[in-house]
Amino acid sequence: MNCVGRALLNDAKAELSDSGHDTRKDLLSLLVKANTSEDVAEKDKISEEEVIAQVPTFLVAGHETTSTAVAWALLSLSQHPHVQARLRQEALAVSTDQPSMDELNGLPYLDCVVRETLRLHSPVPNTNRLAEQDDVVPLETPYKDRDGKVHNVLHIKKGQAVILPILAPNRDSEIWGPDAMEFVPERWENRKAGLQSPLAGVWGDMLTFLGGSHSCIGFRFALIEMKAMIFTLIRTFEFDLAVPAEEMGQRANMIVMQPVELKGGDGGNRCPLKIRLCEA
Repeated sequence: MNCVGRALLNDAKAELSDSGHDTRKDLLSLLVKANTSEDVAEKDKISEEEVIAQVPTFLVAGHETTSTAVAWALLSLSQHPHVQARLRQEALAVSTDQPSMDELNGLPYLDCVVRETLRLHSPVPNTNRLAEQDDVVPLETPYKDRDGKVHNVLHIKKGQAVILPILAPNRDSEIWGPDAMEFVPERWENRKAGLQSPLAGVWGDMLTFLGGSHSCIGFRFALIEMKAMIFTLIRTFEFDLAVPAEEMGQRANMIVMQPVELKGGDGGNRCPLKIRLCEA
């Protein structure tokens, strides 16, 4: 990743040097432009290593997660034709192929599909945090350790890594009901009138975008990007599974959890679908 980042940085610097001004508007080019501007004080500039360190964030947090979420959405829609048909009906009722952000956010069933996809198939299944100080975390439900001792709190030591299992509460049947492991967008239609999730996430009563001061800063952009892609695809194409449903699974590669074909092929990450144009 460091080599990729350095190559991208050199390309951006070369274009700025050759033309005298950088016409590109990507984030890396804007960082380079700001870093070489005479209007920016030296103390406010960042080093090349710091610029390169942003590349994984651009590539993974800003790209791979959203495209993976769309893949999960299409896979889920192919497994649930009635959901796909209802979503297509809603999308085709829109009078334009290029709806505004407000128009996309005004499609209630599209919102339900996106919410359910991100609940059941969070692209980032877990993350971790490093404790900066000793702490005691109270537990709603006590647990027994392997020696049979009951604990009501967790004692966290400074420097300990704490794993946050995002998928576990997102799929907890005590929160979401007995169908927590099923793809049911309709659950979001009735949720406003019922009990809300106890999860303190920044969005959607779930932990997909985390919460607190370190929640995902780009979640609104990711949501509208995901809605725009699904809207465009579902208006034009129909999606069916290319393999039996039981042959599909999931696998976390470093950061992102992607669909995987369990049988056939080389067992690599893929989302095999049959795609055809919608009938007029």
